[in-house]
Amino acid sequence: MSTFLERLKSDILVADGAMGTLLYAYGLDTCHESYNLTHPEQVTAIHRAYIEAGADVIQTNTYGAQRFRLKNYGLEDQVAQINKAGAELARRVAGDKTFVLGTIGGFRSQRQCDLTMDQILEQTLEQVTALLETQVLDGLLFETYYDIDELTQVLQAVRPLTDLPIVTNVSLHEAGITADGKPIVEALSRLVMLGADVVGLNCHLGPYHMIQSLKQVPLFAQSYLAVYPNASQLAIDGESSQFQFSQNAAYFGKSAELLVAEGARLIGGCCGTTPEHIRAIRRAVKGLKPIERKVVTPLIPEADFVQRVRRTDTLVDKVKKDITIIAELDPPKHLDVEKFTEAVKAIDQKDIAAITLADNSLSNTRICNLSLATLLKEEVKTPFLLHLTCRDHNLIGLQSRLMGMDLLGFNHLLAVTGDPTKMGDFPGATSVYDVTSFKLLGLIKQLNQGQSYSGASLRRQTDFTVAAAFNPNVKNLSRSIRLIEKKVAAGADYFMTQPIFESHIIEELADVTKDVDQPFFVGIMPITSYNNAVFLHNEVPGIQLSEEFLAQLEAVKDDREACQKVALDESKRLIDTALKHFKGIYLITPFLRYDLTLELIDYIQEQTQA
Repeated sequence: MSTFLERLKSDILVADGAMGTLLYAYGLDTCHESYNLTHPEQVTAIHRAYIEAGADVIQTNTYGAQRFRLKNYGLEDQVAQINKAGAELARRVAGDKTFVLGTIGGFRSQRQCDLTMDQILEQTLEQVTALLETQVLDGLLFETYYDIDELTQVLQAVRPLTDLPIVTNVSLHEAGITADGKPIVEALSRLVMLGADVVGLNCHLGPYHMIQSLKQVPLFAQSYLAVYPNASQLAIDGESSQFQFSQNAAYFGKSAELLVAEGARLIGGCCGTTPEHIRAIRRAVKGLKPIERKVVTPLIPEADFVQRVRRTDTLVDKVKKDITIIAELDPPKHLDVEKFTEAVKAIDQKDIAAITLADNSLSNTRICNLSLATLLKEEVKTPFLLHLTCRDHNLIGLQSRLMGMDLLGFNHLLAVTGDPTKMGDFPGATSVYDVTSFKLLGLIKQLNQGQSYSGASLRRQTDFTVAAAFNPNVKNLSRSIRLIEKKVAAGADYFMTQPIFESHIIEELADVTKDVDQPFFVGIMPITSYNNAVFLHNEVPGIQLSEEFLAQLEAVKDDREACQKVALDESKRLIDTALKHFKGIYLITPFLRYDLTLELIDYIQEQTQA
């Protein structure tokens, strides 16, 4: 039997289709890869069905058989067993007439992945090692890689380990453009140079957009082209309310002819495809031979890109020069905004750098901060700094909201993951968390480059300056420098801390951050009463008030004015400590008690003018 690459040199090879689609049809909807051990008969039946439909190449049922994904099912210690079983099952059905590729899926897909690149490489190599140890494979297939950097580093790590052919398939959000906004031809060319024997596309897009994408890709002298389209776009069945792909096998076959005309030599299917799709491909390519020459159609450029002039009056610019104050207000939980508006206008008179509006803090439902900022924009001269939580928005909503903020001129942001919904007033609500604050920071920076999350052009840049939140109320603050560095790497321009109630924490924060270039705004929240202090001290994780301060409050707890004076004096003492080390003060208004915020603003301004 000729080798896999020998066959590709002279023939069009038909690959298999989706594994998960058919496993779902069998009623198996948990960890697909674990079925190599628990339901081997169903896995082999699917392999057999694709071979009978005409597949020359099948892939192992190991796409997600990495420690990171298997951990979701408590199977992280069975990486080797699951991968080896997947390879052996495929070979048993394939015999010596069908090629078997060991499949490895990308980590950094549309879902959040917090693994470092070193961890990704370690887990990928663990999986690859298990697959190679079986010695039953004809090649390796790396598929569904949205992050080109991840795929190139994986290829560089794996290429020295084996002489087997390596197939690398990239996934796109937009036809012809990678997630970092580059033409797909650049990514595929890079993979060829790094030793990939077959390069191509799979998943997310259907045949039409993959044909359009391949039009810009030349025939490579050292590598062949592969393509595994999805069956179609997903649709919702009106009766069952289930997501379904189109039953379009005939269309798939016609598309296969066009893919061959663009240079594809390995053609299979991804999500939604079945043996019927593969049978249609087999019929369509019967008698066809690979093309030897091709006219490349360059990617049509986007409309002229508008380069924005960057602002020079950001909070970062201000705080690096002078003492800078920002003050936070929580939007109301009701539609009576009179007191809230009164508070905003009173703070606006104090000539501070920004008024910051929280975004459903503590998961309590409040009026949308963007709506309030828009309502008051013409009446208030102080810029608004808007919090944006990942909890309440999927990726579509996040980018949509960010584009809207930019159009409305709200360019100061705080990116936060957000407290889980079970903490708030609607504990049954769903926390979205498509991304955490780290990826949100990166998304905002990508928009500042004029690129959508999908890689498509926005036709002009956004102009955001973005803060990251930081909680210094931890047991070992010195260890937090790694978290700070990660947020800086993700794109944080500056930091806003959680409220601090002890001077020694401010001192420690100054020491820990002395080598950090990004400015810090130190959070100060005045206590409103003795009961408020007791609650914070005993029920809010990470917050500790000094015993001396608590005793002072308790001594005057029945005298409202005396209690308030003790509390404000403590806030002023904390401000004095903060101003010795930091130029940024972040005043957090409790319960719309803006009178306390006004007094502290006056105090800071008096101290800095003295």
